[in-house]
Amino acid sequence: MESVRKIFNAAMPSQSYSIYRGVEEEDEAELHIDETPHVVQRTNPKGSGCPISPQYQKFIFIICVAMIVAFILGFVVTRHPCTSCDPIGDYAPDEPFDQDEPIRMDWAELKDLFTKYLSDGQEITEKIRKFSASSHPLGSKQNDDLASIILQTFKEYNLDQTFVESHFVELPFPNRSQRNNLNIVDSSNTSVKQIPIEDEDVYCPYSAIRRVKGGLVYVNYGRQEDFKDLTAWKINVSGALVILRAGKISFAEKVYNAQGAGAIGVLIFPEYGEKPVYGHVHFGTGDPNTPGFPSFNHTQFPSFRSSGLPDIPAQPISLTAAKTLLQRLAGPFASESWRAADFPSHGLGPALSDRDHQVQLEVTNIRQSKELHNVFGTITGRVEPEHYIVVGAQRDSWGPGAAKSGVGTATLLELARTMSMMVHNGFQPRRTIIFVSWDGGDFGSIGATEWLEGYLSMLHLKAATYMSLDTPVLGDDNFIAKASPLFNNLIDTIIKQVDHPLQSKQSIYDYMKVKSTNWRSEVMAPLRKDSSAFAFTAFAGVPALEFSFVENLKPYKFLDTKDDTYQNLNSIMNNRLPSVALSVAQVAGLALIKLSHDHILPLDYTAYNEVLLKHLVNLQTYQDKLKTRGLTFEWLYSARGDYNRATQRLRKAITHSDLHNEKVIQFFNVRIMRVEFYFLSQYVSAIDFPYRHILLGRGEHTLEALMEHLTEDQEDIDDSRLRKQIALFTWTLEGAANALSGEVWEVQRSF
Repeated sequence: MESVRKIFNAAMPSQSYSIYRGVEEEDEAELHIDETPHVVQRTNPKGSGCPISPQYQKFIFIICVAMIVAFILGFVVTRHPCTSCDPIGDYAPDEPFDQDEPIRMDWAELKDLFTKYLSDGQEITEKIRKFSASSHPLGSKQNDDLASIILQTFKEYNLDQTFVESHFVELPFPNRSQRNNLNIVDSSNTSVKQIPIEDEDVYCPYSAIRRVKGGLVYVNYGRQEDFKDLTAWKINVSGALVILRAGKISFAEKVYNAQGAGAIGVLIFPEYGEKPVYGHVHFGTGDPNTPGFPSFNHTQFPSFRSSGLPDIPAQPISLTAAKTLLQRLAGPFASESWRAADFPSHGLGPALSDRDHQVQLEVTNIRQSKELHNVFGTITGRVEPEHYIVVGAQRDSWGPGAAKSGVGTATLLELARTMSMMVHNGFQPRRTIIFVSWDGGDFGSIGATEWLEGYLSMLHLKAATYMSLDTPVLGDDNFIAKASPLFNNLIDTIIKQVDHPLQSKQSIYDYMKVKSTNWRSEVMAPLRKDSSAFAFTAFAGVPALEFSFVENLKPYKFLDTKDDTYQNLNSIMNNRLPSVALSVAQVAGLALIKLSHDHILPLDYTAYNEVLLKHLVNLQTYQDKLKTRGLTFEWLYSARGDYNRATQRLRKAITHSDLHNEKVIQFFNVRIMRVEFYFLSQYVSAIDFPYRHILLGRGEHTLEALMEHLTEDQEDIDDSRLRKQIALFTWTLEGAANALSGEVWEVQRSF
């Protein structure tokens, strides 16, 4: 037995292992292996036979070496590459091994390639002219024909996949047999003056269908602060109709605020221009008849309405009609800042100058079933094909829609063509690019949100970012980017490399910086609540970006009117539409290249550190209100600190990792692309609160609701509700910190 042990020890070297626990800031464990083999000397023990002479030993050694060399040379010459092996080692006969390495192209090469294949401004504007030749609303033959043209164009561009996804939805339209009407009536309900609704096709989709009568109050833009001003001036809105001007916020927000203040109806007139302005009033997402669910053809859901549908009627009116009504208002006079341009002095209401008169509004819209078509084209990613960079534009338009949909659709097709040309000439995007022509944009981006609802459970795993091309040209002076804070650095990078359309040889960045000392706050703006980009972020948790060129002094007055034509859009910019359209395509294209090509997604996941800090500083002013109730923001501050540490930990991990390892890169990218998803509250229903984002959304779970509650008088604060709001916000933020930090077993040690 002893001899066996000796033979075993001689044949096998021993290994000694030692594990050391790291005590650095990142507290990461490292495994150290110390391999020190025993030195074993073999000798001929006494009595074991004749020893081999040194001459024979040398001869045998030479023969062995020659045999080994011959074997290696034979293997190298005769071997064939394995064409049926899976990368992880399993046999896979139907999956040939791809030996081609991705072609590495640096940023300068990609920019040159993009510039080479991008069309000039004239060619892009010809597409705009074509796509805005006539009205093409959802459900019309013109819109369906345009969808077919876009699908065929995607195919001609040789995109990897092209397809159409359709939905049936019930939408409101004007009643041709019984029109909406507006009157001034006396105490006996007899009409004393009919206020003409000049264009009977102009209406507010999703308005309540009913007749209301009461006094009239002027409410400026209909913002919450405007209603608070009226309360301070002791002007009662409850039980009266309100009249307000378009602008600042969406129609849906105006009506939502009016209903919350107790108004019974809403009249909206244009801030600039004469003609009434079209706009929907659903303060929600997707089809309001199936909130939170998709309207796919094969699904059936019980009939229930979205909480964002108003219970009061709303109607757009012309500037002339508005002046007629405002001149009849009694009460205190509107201040200079409240009066619309060129308006004479007028009262605020609610009484009319003739005390026996009231305003009566009747809305008679009817619901009709319509089929909408979203058109898709894709370029498959080379390395991360399962991660999508989605770029979309609204296709339908109630009017000609040059600014509303024409520029976006033309830019979408130009990007698809250019990217396809780049791919066929060496560009290999890491991630899949999805080009989408959305239908139903005029009804609250219903095409985009129905798609989101249909794939909500998987989009946070698939969609890395979304770029909206809706209304990218409303002027030619200022550049505004409306985006998630994650895009701040990317926007800076891109606008430094694109010339401003008004100043050649000067970048957009330099132009805006020289123009204003506070340029960053003017360029960076929050997402619009009535946009598809907002739905992607606040509803689905996908980082979203949209941008536009706008006029410096006045907004584009033809938006959402039948005068939104190519001629008017080009004329208002002094025939500079081609140069502006080219700048739009350059900004969108360069951003798309970086998002689809960069190894690490170019999203600044640390941006929310500063955003959260600013919000918490504002909350600190209400600390005294909390103390009297035995409450504190201590845990909320702690959650913010945890989130900050998690982002710094992630940044350090990326800096010190091997970024040539694709698994490592994808591991980091997954965490970065889900940052917005982490801010969706997991404690509320997507049906009741579709916008679950705690910083951008709407509902009890949001910071906005918490702030509004704290601004109320001490006796009006509900302790139970306040505790719930603090808890919902705190634990969603803590969950975001945990998710960003890393693996489950690292979370407790990290914090």
